[in-house]
Amino acid sequence: MPRVSAFYGIVIWMYHDDHNPPHFHASYGEHWAAYGIDGSALLAGSLPARARRMVGEWASQHSAELLVNWQRARADEPLLPIDPLP
Repeated sequence: MPRVSAFYGIVIWMYHDDHNPPHFHASYGEHWAAYGIDGSALLAGSLPARARRMVGEWASQHSAELLVNWQRARADEPLLPIDPLP
């Protein structure tokens, strides 16, 4: 699971052979969730409210970079790191 970012105990990753729609995974402690690229659509799982808000904020700031990484993952190319929340 290639990690693309981490902040405040939240880890963001993407899989190289994952299914559509374009999405990323987030984990926080024992919780995990999958979100659409812009972070607004929860596709599976759940995170605590504070972590969910931070993931949504981060994803809205980095949706273009997430989409580039999705395309790189589909092409089996190395993923690029994405800056964390400050």
